[in-house]
Amino acid sequence: MINRNFTINMGTTKTKDYSVQELSIAKYAKALSHPARVAILNLLLKKQSCICGDIVDELPLSQSTVSQHLKELKAAGLIKGDIDGVSVCYCIDEKEWTKAKNQLGLLFDKFALPTKKCC
Repeated sequence: MINRNFTINMGTTKTKDYSVQELSIAKYAKALSHPARVAILNLLLKKQSCICGDIVDELPLSQSTVSQHLKELKAAGLIKGDIDGVSVCYCIDEKEWTKAKNQLGLLFDKFALPTKKCC
């Protein structure tokens, strides 16, 4: 138990060693790291409007699994949800989406074809 707590505390303090940009890119990468989340984002982008129960109908996943993936996407800020009666309607958070696009673009734009053969 002591060893586990030490690991958790050590992991959270290590974030101070990274730039705001690195932490931001990691947050977005984590949100995009599951194909179900990418499918949810594609669905929201395709519909261009808030979607409530339709997300579960569109994916081969249970309600609880979809809810967990929505929670991750919302935690990363990529989507937002509004309560509409007993359901929550989700859509892309335009402001955060633009930030994610810019941050990930900056990372990918740093690559230049090497002049020497690598690996």
